[in-house]
Amino acid sequence: MRYRTIAGTDISVSELGFGVWTVAAGWWGDYSDDEAVTLLRQGHERGINFFDTADTYGNGRGETILAQAFPGAERDKIVIATKFGYDWESQIGKRREGHQEAPHCFEPEFLQRALDGSLRRLGTDRIDLWQLHNVRMEHLERDDVWSFLDRVRREGKVRSVGAALGPAIGWREEGLYALAERQVEVVHMIYNALELDPGRELIAAARAAGRSLMVRVPHSSGMLEGKYTVDTVFDENDHRRHRPRAWLINGLKKIAQLDFLTEATGGVLGQAALRYILKDPEIVCTLPNIYGLEQIEEFAGASDCGDVGPEVAARIEALYDSNYGLPVEQEAAVTAAGRGSR
Repeated sequence: MRYRTIAGTDISVSELGFGVWTVAAGWWGDYSDDEAVTLLRQGHERGINFFDTADTYGNGRGETILAQAFPGAERDKIVIATKFGYDWESQIGKRREGHQEAPHCFEPEFLQRALDGSLRRLGTDRIDLWQLHNVRMEHLERDDVWSFLDRVRREGKVRSVGAALGPAIGWREEGLYALAERQVEVVHMIYNALELDPGRELIAAARAAGRSLMVRVPHSSGMLEGKYTVDTVFDENDHRRHRPRAWLINGLKKIAQLDFLTEATGGVLGQAALRYILKDPEIVCTLPNIYGLEQIEEFAGASDCGDVGPEVAARIEALYDSNYGLPVEQEAAVTAAGRGSR
């Protein structure tokens, strides 16, 4: 496993991170606490030290599971990222259609309760990376939010701050503003070989500002793992089941054109897709959707693959800019469907 340091900090994170969302929120199958803890520990045994969760994942379960996996002194062996900004507790017991977002709240009094709650559930006295969850511009522009964040940094309860963009791909203005105008160490975005924008612009902005980036959905919801076929059927509780079939068919046509990427890195497609993202030093960590030991071992092996050079990267950009030779459709909406409020 290779490691990178978050800009402006001494926090070293594994190139492969573990998003606790997959084992806590029920979108990628149901896991008992024991199953989830086992998978988290298996990830750590293979070099993963960065674990990303949120207070809203499973209504706090994403944090308590992490505390179960790394209790006591074992907590010091890992880097914990969590998120804040959703008033999810007020929605417990209320009906929410599909994966509808809970209401946001960024009042300082609420943020203090959110921080205290996360620290308690995580069983720790500090959070290594605390991220504004699916933040909107109106939240980023609030000076009282940043005054609060400055205070909890000084108190040592928060080591670094990030802005997690989403839920769907996009949020260009928020990312650019956070990087240029606010004291964030990290912007957390969607970016992969099939979805380059607005990631390309955010990479340039992070480089100019001396900040770091983290990437979720690096395999485009599994498409770049190279395991799908035209006969793939997703489970009933898998969010990908609700996407139009065109998402699957068009995606397969695109990845069929990426043999040069696997040849350049010497890895399988799932590994090569991670190495493509990590070509930019501003990107310190990738967060694929992990839901099994086989994936952990494959993705961790990406650190043993060759790096992606500028010629290969340029070929990917050319394919993307031509929509991989396919008719231009409203693919952004299709791809975003089902991502919900992660």
